[in-house]
Amino acid sequence: MTRRGYLPILLVLAVLALLPFAVTSNVVLNFVVFVLIITLAAQGWNLLGGVGGQSSFGHAAFFGTGAYVSAILQVRFGINAWVATAVAVAAGAAVGWIIGFLSFRAGLRGSYFALVTLAFAEVLRILANAAGFTGGAAGLLMKLDVGFWNMQFTSRAAFLWLALGFVAVGLIVSQMIANSRFGAQLVAVRENEEAARALGVDVLSVKLKAITVSAALTAVAGCLYLQYFLYIDANIAYGLWISVEALLAPMVGGRGLVLGPIIGAFTLHGLGEASKLLAGRVPGIDLAAYGAVLILVVAFAPGGVLGLLRKLRFRSQPVAKTAEETA
Repeated sequence: MTRRGYLPILLVLAVLALLPFAVTSNVVLNFVVFVLIITLAAQGWNLLGGVGGQSSFGHAAFFGTGAYVSAILQVRFGINAWVATAVAVAAGAAVGWIIGFLSFRAGLRGSYFALVTLAFAEVLRILANAAGFTGGAAGLLMKLDVGFWNMQFTSRAAFLWLALGFVAVGLIVSQMIANSRFGAQLVAVRENEEAARALGVDVLSVKLKAITVSAALTAVAGCLYLQYFLYIDANIAYGLWISVEALLAPMVGGRGLVLGPIIGAFTLHGLGEASKLLAGRVPGIDLAAYGAVLILVVAFAPGGVLGLLRKLRFRSQPVAKTAEETA
């Protein structure tokens, strides 16, 4: 486990942790909190889709499960928010394992796997919209009760630090996986499943571990969304929007890279907010900005923002002289 890989992570975390001391605007703090929640979901997608190569269109299934299980435990049973979050994350991981087991045992991969995850998310949305214990179409409204044990704070800065703590855990876990044997196996499966299997890699087990951890990270994002906005319904929890957000951030930031999700999330939402300021409150202008960024990334920087920066840094380095030139 090399220390070098953790230095950029510590730098990013330090900058974000110090931000509330330099900026007091609630608008800015709201923006950062929301982006950190998206980052958690994107970290989950990046592990499965970026590192493992199993692209998903249905990470809303894990986000929504985390949000709904936490909400139901708190609203219906009065369970502590921290305990409810832990149970909700476990439930999200379990849903991920079930979807993965059914899909991977059937040999689904590529677009087939992506469509199956989308179908699971849509089924869960319909069920949540119809069930009584989920609040049906009205959703669930959390009681405002400020306190640490309720994971509710009067200060937005406090919630920013809470969200940043979870993001930090996600970054450290991602880096540990990248440096581990499991990470190497994931990359091998992504590049060529048959070759990985021939080398003795248990492909099914590796995929199941990846989707389980991926689902757990995304479920945490759902729990934080609930605690911050104090409301959830089926269209928010299992909506296509979060699946798209979780997918776009790593692609723009750098698919398969540890810092890719957080860089991509800030890039996308930063450009979205900038476009709103420049063009006024034109409906859908932020989505148009997202689309333009995605097209540019796919066309000119398939490695994302971080991949482009690495390429530019490599080109700027002086080329070593050959033996003939130095003779």
